Parts: sequence; C-alpha cells; structure tokens
Amino acid sequence: MIRDDLIVKEQKEFFSMATHKIVTFGEIMLRLSTPGFSRFVQAQQFDINYGGGEANVAASVSQFGLEGCFVTKLPTHEIGQAAVNELRRYGVNVDYIVRGGDRIGIYFLETGASQRASKVIYDRSHASVAEITPGEIDWERVFEGASWFHWTGITPAIGVGLQGILKEACIAAKKLGITVSADLNYRKKLWTEKEAQAVMIPLMEYVDVCISNEEDADKCLGMKAGDTNVESAAIDEGGYRALARSLKQTFGFTTVAITLRESFSASRNGWSAMLVDEKECREPYRSKQYDIQIVDRVGGGDSFAAGLIYGLLMKPSSIEALEFAVAASCLKQTIPGDFNHASVAEVNALALGSGSGRVDR
Repeated sequence: MIRDDLIVKEQKEFFSMATHKIVTFGEIMLRLSTPGFSRFVQAQQFDINYGGGEANVAASVSQFGLEGCFVTKLPTHEIGQAAVNELRRYGVNVDYIVRGGDRIGIYFLETGASQRASKVIYDRSHASVAEITPGEIDWERVFEGASWFHWTGITPAIGVGLQGILKEACIAAKKLGITVSADLNYRKKLWTEKEAQAVMIPLMEYVDVCISNEEDADKCLGMKAGDTNVESAAIDEGGYRALARSLKQTFGFTTVAITLRESFSASRNGWSAMLVDEKECREPYRSKQYDIQIVDRVGGGDSFAAGLIYGLLMKPSSIEALEFAVAASCLKQTIPGDFNHASVAEVNALALGSGSGRVDR
C-alpha cells in the first residue's frame, strides 16, 4: 500500500511539472537488434526500435511528465518520419527537429548473456544530423521557456560541424540562465581519447551538471577513479569520491554525478551512483545499490540522466534526486529498447524500498 505522504508528494510534483521544459540535442538512430539473445550470424530478422543518448533522455523526462523537447535533423523520407512518430508516441516535443539530408544513422545490437558481452555495430556515417549547418537551428526559439539543456559526448564525437553547433547551443543556453547538463559518454568507435579531450574539456566551461562514469571521466577529461576495475566488479569507492570532488573543483560544476557499475556478467550488474554538489552533498554521497538481472542495458545511463534531471527539478533534496535517478535507471535496464517506460510512481516505489518484483495486483 502506498503511504499517504508519498501520494501527497507525488501530487505536488505533478502540479509543478508543466513549468519545466527540457531541451536535448543529438542523434536518434534506427536500432536493429537480434531477437532474444541470438548472435548476428544467426539472425534471420531484426527487431526495430529507435534510440540515441539525448533522444532517450527526452523520452524519459516526457514519461515522467515534464516537457521533453528533442532537437536533431532527420531526412524527410519514411524512415525519418518513423523516428519522429516514435518520439511523438512518447510525448516528446518534435517541433524543433530540422528535416533534410539523406539518411538516419543505424546501429545493430546483439544482446549478450552471462559471460558473453553485448555487441554494437554502427552504420551512421553521413547521417542527416551530421550535416546540420550554422543557422539551421534557431536556439533562441528552441530555448524559449526552457529550464534545462542536456547533451552527451556522443554528439560532438559525430563530427566537427556538430561541435560548433553544440557550442552555439551551450552559449545560448548560458546567456538565458538555463541549467546545462552533459553526460560525458565516451565512444571509442567515434573518436580517440586525444580528440575527445581536445573538444570536451573546453565545453565543460558551459556545464553546470556533469554526469559520468569512471571510463568517461578518464577518456574525456583525463581524470581517473582510483583503482576501480569494472570488469572485475571491483569498486574503489574512495577513488570515486576523490574523482567526484576533483571534477567539481577542477571545472566548477555545481553538481557531479557518477554512476558505479559492477559487471559480474553481461546478465548481472551491481548498480549505484555517487553525487556531490553545493547543497546536501558537499561530501560525495553514494546511493543504495541494486543487483540487476539485465534485460537491456542500452539506455541505462540515459535513464539515469533523465531521472537526475527530474529529481533535481522536482525533489526537495539532491539525495532524493540521486536515489530517484538510480532507481529509474535500475528499472530501465529491465525493459527492452532504448527508452525507459517506468512511471514516476514506479520509480518512487523502488527508491523507497519496494524492489521485490512481486506481481502488482
């Protein structure tokens, strides 16, 4: 039974949600995944979904009741329109999507199990989003009435042109007093560490809320998390605490959130996060830990980012915001596809301790 105080809290959150417009900017791709746990070489067909870092965040915050707005460029043909339709299906504002170009990026996913890791193959060269030119996006119009702007390190990794467009967006957001968050999201198949650091470090000037894991902080910003070895499920908590403090002090972020994943196998992960800010968490605070039986971990970090954005806007404390974000991401990793389909009530219930998995009758 849901407690009366939880009902009152959710009602208060509901009535204040409409005032928050969250803008995200990046690429949405066609996802072609092998059915079940079959391998690429076995597949006779693929399951179709759509997803991408910032699109996933926009869909998640929209599911939570905020106004999620996604900015990108998509071709005018039917596959591009299908991506737009998928976003609309989950309540995302698509008014600012530019149409043009020839193709939508594709990624192929083979879901791993037990000791066999998942695999991703990209086919995204010359996608429409990579061909956005200066002036195609009216950032002042996009940011009208916005509370938050979110981007990930995937977007500038796509190409030099997008790096300039992203910087334009960040400058416009800061001029308007909009909170800017960045999920570092290093992708080794898109650029090298040297290339990433040359671009990402200067962009941190515009970031208020930094979201990362131990690899992203190392590859994008050159900062390590002690002796952590995720593949051996060995977490150096002291190293993470030091990393969180160092990130905040070095770049002047108001908030730093770091996810902690312990990979026991492709099917089972430990999941928690740490946060440091200028409010309740002046010293790094670690959330409760979840032992997840993985269904689909793609989009797990994006659901954490969306949960954190929602939590920092709607929850009374940064500790509650972090616990909401970790619970939201935990639930997403039990759901197939890139998008998180968990409701605020479900996330709140898990964050408050209801994680038995019993049938809800």
